[in-house]
Amino acid sequence: MNQPIAHAELIASYKKVAADAAKKAALILTSASKGPGVIKSVSETAAKAARRRDVIASKLAKLGVALPQ
Repeated sequence: MNQPIAHAELIASYKKVAADAAKKAALILTSASKGPGVIKSVSETAAKAARRRDVIASKLAKLGVALPQ
């Protein structure tokens, strides 16, 4: 695989995972009235999505690709 293609695929993956993490973080606010069990499970899911985002961001950083904040 070419490096530019690999970078593009990682960037696309990052954007997808970042959007998913943002969506799941927003779900925490909407589930606030559902009870502590629901809040806990939604928070754990959002944390996993954020970890996936951070892993891909660190891979991109190792390759020297700067992501916009």
